[in-house]
This record gives sequence, C-alpha cells and structure tokens, in this order.
Amino acid sequence: MSIDGATGKDGSILDRIQPHLRAMPGYMPVEPPEFLAERLGVPIESIIKLDANENPYGPSERVLEAIRNFKGCQIYPDPEQRRLRAALSAYTGFPPGWLLAGAGTDELIDLLVRMFVPPGEAIVNFPPTFGMYAFSADLENARLIEIPRRADFTLDLEQIARRGAEASLIFAVSPNNPTGTPLSRKELDCLLGFGCPVVVDEAYAEFSGSSYIDLVREEPNLIVLRTLSKWAGLAGLRVGFMVAAPGIIEVAFKCKQPYSVNVVAEAAAIAAIADRKNQLETVDALVRERERLRAKLEAIPSLEVAPSLANFLLCEVKGIEAIDVHGELRSHGIMVRHYDTPLLQNHIRITVGKPHETDAVVAALAEILPALSAPPRLPSR
Repeated sequence: MSIDGATGKDGSILDRIQPHLRAMPGYMPVEPPEFLAERLGVPIESIIKLDANENPYGPSERVLEAIRNFKGCQIYPDPEQRRLRAALSAYTGFPPGWLLAGAGTDELIDLLVRMFVPPGEAIVNFPPTFGMYAFSADLENARLIEIPRRADFTLDLEQIARRGAEASLIFAVSPNNPTGTPLSRKELDCLLGFGCPVVVDEAYAEFSGSSYIDLVREEPNLIVLRTLSKWAGLAGLRVGFMVAAPGIIEVAFKCKQPYSVNVVAEAAAIAAIADRKNQLETVDALVRERERLRAKLEAIPSLEVAPSLANFLLCEVKGIEAIDVHGELRSHGIMVRHYDTPLLQNHIRITVGKPHETDAVVAALAEILPALSAPPRLPSR
C-alpha cells in the first residue's frame, strides 16, 4: 500500500521523513535476469548476465554441500561471529580481534560512515567509483567531496592536496570499480598522510593479485574492506569483512546490527574459506578469460578498453551511442552495465564470464556495432 499523500493528525506523514532522505537520489541497482528473460520470452538459462561483476562459476561444490546440509535456521547467528572470524583469520593471517564481518561490504561502508562522520562533516571519494560511498554519505547526511579522477583514472594528487584535509573519512578502491584501476602506494601514502581514517575497498583484490591488507598493522588509520561476493561466488548471500585496528573493531561491534550475517551465509563463507584452493581456481580462470576478452574487444575499432586488474572491462564506445549498444545487447539476451555521466560518458562495463559468454558478447557486438554505425538508409522513391 502506498503512503503517497497519506495524512495523520498533524498533516502529511511524508513531511515527517527527514528532508535529506526525501531528496536523496538513491542507489541505481541492476535488473534481475528473470525480468529480461520474461520480456524477451526466452528461458532464464539463455540470459548472459555480465552487468554486476558476479562470479559466473558460483560457489564450489563443498560450499553448496554446506548450504544443503545446514541445520539451525531457527537459531540466531552468533553476534560475536566467533567461527566466522576464526575462518577469516585463517584466510587473512590477522587475529580475530582485527576482523569484523557484515552483510556485504555495503553494511560496513554505512557503518564506517556512522562511526567516523558526524552530520555535516565530509566524506572524500574519487569518482567515477562505486556508488555506495556517495549513497551512504547521502543517507547519513554527510557532506560529500568528490575529487574526480584523472583521464587515466588515477587519483589527482594535486586536487587531493587542496581538499583532503577537509575529510573525516576517505574512501579509495583497489582495483577501482568501474575502471579496474589499482591504487598505487604513492596514492595511498598521500591519503594516509591526512590522518583521518582511509578505507581501501578491495572487493576485487583476488583478481588483481595484490592487497594492502598487511599495511593495516603499520598504519593505524588504514581500514581494508574485502568480500566473498566475487572470488567465492557468494554475492547473493552477502558476506563482507573489514580488517582494522582492534580498537576500531571493538567500537564497530557495538554499532553494527548484531545478526546481520545470517547463519546460512556464515556456513557458506566458512566452507568457501576452507575450500579456498579450489575456489580460487575460478579466479585464475577468470583472470585468463579477462585477457582473452580484452584482446577480442581491443580488436573492435569502435571500442576503447581501459586497463583493468578486476573481473570486468570498461569500454568507451566511439562514434555510436553506448545506450544503443546496451539496448541491442539486451535484445540479444546479454546484460552489461551502461554509464553516461559527466565523468564517464558513453561507456559500457562488461563483466568477465565463462568462455562461451565471451564468445557470445563478442559475436553480438560484431553484429550490433556495424549496424549502429551505418548511415540511415534513405526511403526509396
């Protein structure tokens, strides 16, 4: 039931919602594949979903077995996450006191904003980047300072030097989404130098082969976020974690929702970490496939492919409207992400899939792009 126009004793109920929440734009989600399948009248199995950077191989058989055999859904999760943090400790090499899990890194991003940024104080981030940082700033009524990236998607250190001191919290990403750009050590050192908390979101670290996680022991204002959504194929179960100094973790436990990681997600995460050798083989396969996809896309004249160390490739579309390419791919049952913002005009982002999905998207582009670039035919007389 809609509450639009609903009134109470003292006027509209909507008027009682905080003004900054009514005005915020909200987060732009991707569409579930079953809706596109229904629209096209095809089986959902025929849809190729390359728009959300998910792992197409999904979780390992050991993880699926843990989910199938799980008993205990009637019991609340352990608020202290003891078994999960022990598993994360084995994965990261950090004691459990340095670790906290959440319902994806999205929950942890919001938690860190609430912890470190009083209303009206500033968050700094570097667009184009993951939209949840700006979303959480809007949600918590924080001031957002966006320092655009340079043309090659590296950080603009000169602009950061001018504005960084205003930050109560800084969000950086390595590799960055949607560009795939790594954060250099020089860039990180610059950010850490302001003294405020610096959050490095490493959702795609397993695909890049590098991480700043070990620096958390040396840099008290560094916080690293990681996730099991990508490498472990658990995007639908929502398990992320942060690595931070124990004092930060202690306060974070006081502030977070106590049961945010559900018991099935916890069991799956523990099994994925235990089976990480097999699970990470899919990461190796996707890295190899990324390079094969890159080579095929770079051979297409109307696409300019950005370097990427993640499980996706960002492509600028030349001479054709990217929104038209996006729409034509959807008509072929292929879902990719479209960007058309002041900082990222006429781009599409393609998640790395399985080899047959690479072949399908390349074949579709080979059909679509010449047709879109051809001049319109004049009506015959």
